[in-house]
Amino acid sequence: MYQTPEQLIAMNKANLEAAMKFAGVAIEGAERMIELQLKATKAAFSDSFEGAKALAAVKDFQQLAALKDTMAQPSLEKATAYAKSMYDCATETQAEFGKLVEAQVAEFNKEIVSGLDKLVKTAPAGSEVGIAAIKSGIAAVNSAYDNLSKVAKQFAQATQSNLEAAASQATASVKKATKKAA
Repeated sequence: MYQTPEQLIAMNKANLEAAMKFAGVAIEGAERMIELQLKATKAAFSDSFEGAKALAAVKDFQQLAALKDTMAQPSLEKATAYAKSMYDCATETQAEFGKLVEAQVAEFNKEIVSGLDKLVKTAPAGSEVGIAAIKSGIAAVNSAYDNLSKVAKQFAQATQSNLEAAASQATASVKKATKKAA
C-alpha cells in the first residue's frame, strides 16, 4: 500500500508527539524520585546531627540504652516510609507509561483496521476471507494484550498490598522490640 507524503508527515508527527509524551513521563518520574532522595538526604543529615548531639550529652550507660531505643524506631519508620514513597513514585510512573502504551496500541490497531478496510475495497474478489482472518487475528492479539494488562495490574496491586503489609509488620516488630528492651 502506497503512502502519500502527507500520510508520512502525519505519521512522523504522531510518532514524535508520542516520543515526547514518553520522555515527559520519564523526566517527571525522575524529578519526583530525585526530590524524594533530596528530602530523605536532608532528613538523614538532620537526624544524624541530632543523634550526635544527643550521644554527646550521654553521661551513663542507662542514658545510652534509652537513647539507642528512642533512635532506632524513628529511623526504621523513616526508612520504611522512604522505601514506600520510592515504590509509589515508580508505580505511578509505570502506570503513566502503561496508559501511554495502551493509547499507542489502540491507535495502531485503529490504523491497521482502517488500512485493512481500504485494502478490502481495492482487493480482488475472494480475498475477503483472508482479510477477515487477519482482522480476527488482530482481535485475538488485542484480547490477549488486554488480559496481560489486567494480570499486570492485579500483580501490581498485590505487590502494593504485600509491601504495605511488610512495612507495617516491620514497624510493629521494632515497636515490640523497643518495648521489650525498655
